[in-house]
Amino acid sequence: MPPTLASESRLLSEADRCDRCGAQAFIVAVFDVGQLAFCAHHGRRYSAALATAAVLVHDESDLVTGQ
Repeated sequence: MPPTLASESRLLSEADRCDRCGAQAFIVAVFDVGQLAFCAHHGRRYSAALATAAVLVHDESDLVTGQ
């Protein structure tokens, strides 16, 4: 499992968008050659693959409201 940043560290803003669908990004996965941002939905959907491939996964999906 890749390391994560402390939950109080915020990397993403409202301007950051999911690379899959364009919704607000709450998860960023960092790889050796770049990074991808995901909304909470797509971050959960791809979480197993991200856990094995990413160098670091930062998850701010606890900020999602209305669920």
